[in-house]
Amino acid sequence: MTFFWSSWVTILSIACWAGILGVLLMVLKYKPEVEEDGTTGHSYDGITEYDKPLPKWWLVIFFGSIIWGIGYWILFPSIWPKSWEGIATVEVDGETVPWTSHNELNSELESNNNVFIASFEKDILERAGATGAMASLTKLDELQTTLRRSEKPPADLQKEIDEQVAALDPYVAQLSQSPEALKVGSRLFLQNCAVCHGSNAKGATGYPNLTDNDWLYGGKPVDILTTLHKGRVGGMPAWRDQIGEDGVKATAEFVLSLSPEHGDVPGKVSNGELDKTLVTQGAAIYKQNCVICHGENGKGMTSVGAPNLTDNIWLYGGEREVVRDTLRHGRAGVMPEWETKLGNERIMLLASYIYSLSNNNVNAAPKAVQEPRDAQPAEMKSEQATVETEKS
Repeated sequence: MTFFWSSWVTILSIACWAGILGVLLMVLKYKPEVEEDGTTGHSYDGITEYDKPLPKWWLVIFFGSIIWGIGYWILFPSIWPKSWEGIATVEVDGETVPWTSHNELNSELESNNNVFIASFEKDILERAGATGAMASLTKLDELQTTLRRSEKPPADLQKEIDEQVAALDPYVAQLSQSPEALKVGSRLFLQNCAVCHGSNAKGATGYPNLTDNDWLYGGKPVDILTTLHKGRVGGMPAWRDQIGEDGVKATAEFVLSLSPEHGDVPGKVSNGELDKTLVTQGAAIYKQNCVICHGENGKGMTSVGAPNLTDNIWLYGGEREVVRDTLRHGRAGVMPEWETKLGNERIMLLASYIYSLSNNNVNAAPKAVQEPRDAQPAEMKSEQATVETEKS
């Protein structure tokens, strides 16, 4: 609230309070002349008027509300909030701070979170035999608190935070076998992630499938933890201005040729026959522009979130025109960070649940025949929660 409006509300409040109190005192002080029978002499339609005092219960309530109002002004920042913070305080992040609705909410959230953490340690970590994670979680919380409170944090502080996150890797794998951890993790997923990935975690067009074994940024527990803590920003640049429409069509044809749906020999497939001439032209364009992210063999790079182009898993669909559209206009996606929203313990549970969805088959041999991507347009596995880089 601006100074003008806070001043306006304050002046009105004080003026109303003073006016009502003044009227009440004036009424109590006023003593009219009365007749011998106790009436004021005023009569109308046979009804005479007495001068009786106000009921004491009414006066107690009235004066009590006035006293309560004064107390409220003193306790809370109700008079000129920019200048008067009130004397009421709450505990937030280990510090005593003036009361505000925002601080009160944070204080209650911290109180509830402390209850959750106590249950997390006793009912989940201890039962799973993963109490060793508490040392890293405690240290991680201390480092994050230092980072939040420092205007100029130490240069190596973020590195230390990353190291503590990485130290949780084996415990996430351990919790992925814990029924208690998976139960809570699934609830966290439904509350926070299902809006993008679906309640079954199979994603949709532009939203990665979390139940297969194809990952943009890697599927190890530490990779999932890093994604949840920091989020991801993916980008596939637009290429039409650089390579032209003919280059877009040629490159798309070469990308389609990498998929097992087509193989080395063009034939009748869902996208129709591949044009060998365009494939050859596209290979040259790919080598010049695309290998820096997707690699010479098209297998992609988890370090930058570049997808594998040689399988039949597509984030936006593997139809010829969809691939061309990706090359023309590019793709951009953001996976939000959850560190400040969920906290370290909940992220750990959420990561263990996501890891459990497919970790049993991580080292399994790839299937000889994969389902067509156009039948399942969202079968791209990544911990990224929203739109990510398109295969192209």
